[in-house]
Amino acid sequence: MTVATPHLLLIDDDLRLTTMVGDYLRRQGLEVDTAGSLAAGRARLRLGGVDALVLDLMLPDGDGLDFTRELRADPRTRRLPLLMLTARGEAMDRVIGLELGADDYLAKPFEARELLARIKALLRRAAPASGADEVLSFGRLEVDLGARQARLSGAPCELTSHQFDLLTVLAQSPGRVLSRDQIMDSLKGHPLEAFDRSIDVHISRIRAVIEDDPKAPKRVLTVRGAGYVFARKQE
Repeated sequence: MTVATPHLLLIDDDLRLTTMVGDYLRRQGLEVDTAGSLAAGRARLRLGGVDALVLDLMLPDGDGLDFTRELRADPRTRRLPLLMLTARGEAMDRVIGLELGADDYLAKPFEARELLARIKALLRRAAPASGADEVLSFGRLEVDLGARQARLSGAPCELTSHQFDLLTVLAQSPGRVLSRDQIMDSLKGHPLEAFDRSIDVHISRIRAVIEDDPKAPKRVLTVRGAGYVFARKQE
């Protein structure tokens, strides 16, 4: 069986960077398209066939954060693996981007090898698991491993690919307290950065989606100083 070559779209107006990074990623076995503006990026995405997106936050015709919001509001790109680039690397940029639905981030300047590792991790997490047809049920909440979809009372939950994987890690160990390190280690290939709190942002987003009744018991609990635990009993 022939395995399709992953197709990456890199949206950044730095021609020197996109040329060098694009050439490197192609040598590593990826197909790479580049776009120097949001308009060009939109046009390429409309053609389909993009498996992952690397998006700069500062572009000549718009803000990458606004574009992230736009992508996550569109059913066609809602689950597209997305890594954002930021020249400033400020914590607030990262937090806002993750809250809007980005799966990962990388601050400029960066090593091409690290970018490749992060892209591969995104693609690996987004790939359907072979033979994974199990459905984890917790009252109204279902985590369908085969379909890679969480459902609440039968309605699909709007989660990114990374957020679904994070929910799966928690749901597969109900009642067990998992530290951030244990969670990130379970998300194969995702680099863990010192003092990184991106996992907290993703869990906050997951809670907002799966805990729709403020009067009902919480599904994901914070254990101060220890980590997170997925409630064993849920409605």
